Amino acid sequence: MNPDARLPDSRLSGPASLRTEAVNAAHPDLDQLGTTDLVQALLDDQRHAVDAARRAGPALGSAADAALPRLRRGGRLLYAGAGTSGRLGVLDATELTPTFSWPPARAVPLIAGGERAIREAVEGAEDDREDGYAALRGVGAGPDDVLIAVAASGTTPWVLGAMQAARESGTLVIGLANNAGTPVLTGADCAVLLDTGPEIISGSTRLKAGTAQKIALNTLSSALMVRLGKVYGNLMVDLKATNAKLEARAVRLVQHATGCEDTRARAALVEAGGQVKTAIVALRLGIPADEARARLDAAGGQARAALDAR
Repeated sequence: MNPDARLPDSRLSGPASLRTEAVNAAHPDLDQLGTTDLVQALLDDQRHAVDAARRAGPALGSAADAALPRLRRGGRLLYAGAGTSGRLGVLDATELTPTFSWPPARAVPLIAGGERAIREAVEGAEDDREDGYAALRGVGAGPDDVLIAVAASGTTPWVLGAMQAARESGTLVIGLANNAGTPVLTGADCAVLLDTGPEIISGSTRLKAGTAQKIALNTLSSALMVRLGKVYGNLMVDLKATNAKLEARAVRLVQHATGCEDTRARAALVEAGGQVKTAIVALRLGIPADEARARLDAAGGQARAALDAR
């Protein structure tokens, strides 16, 4: 690693200064609550995750706007995290393909400890900054890529190593953290603070800190997919129909967008090779699927633009 390119040292924000590590004073007798009251307390505390994510809305919007030009040039979404944060990155990346037909090669989740860490804790992996650096370098990150770096503490060395490699490669860095002023935020091009405060079970950031991260990741990636033409109106028109449930959903989407009956929607989907967006454009304009596909290609995959260019 290049010492001259180092991001802020994670030791500058120790556990004592992190709100997520503070003891939550609201429920000192949590273990003495009856089951119904215990469950309600846990649920009520999760509302802070929604509030934190809503406060981060402007920052998430700015991050989406910064990422879009790179993705339109063919760049990739890269994710880096450890523990819960890493697993949430894996989940977000994985779901983009069935939901939006986003190519798996363009959504690359990296987690401290490797694939084994998805299902079990890999002790010490998150402390290895050089391994995080090597993991990001290993996927050949470049200037058209976007790294979403996620860490509840905002100080995870493995994530900071990945961020350093990304900065050296000219990759846009979006940092998500649950503590203000931490290196994941100060070292990012786009900082997203999810200030959830102390956990109801003190220090367990798989709770509302993780929930806020899930909301933020879901919001950011979904907004990007909408802007990239994966949605028409509010219809998921680029889904990948890989099972009976999704095939039925594809038919319903075509019917809703065109007002046609079931049989015609199914026939259009067959002609379109299962592509919902192509079937919609073909039916709406009364043209063959090949011509509809060509119109979509000319419109950058945007169904509305393809329909308006008559």
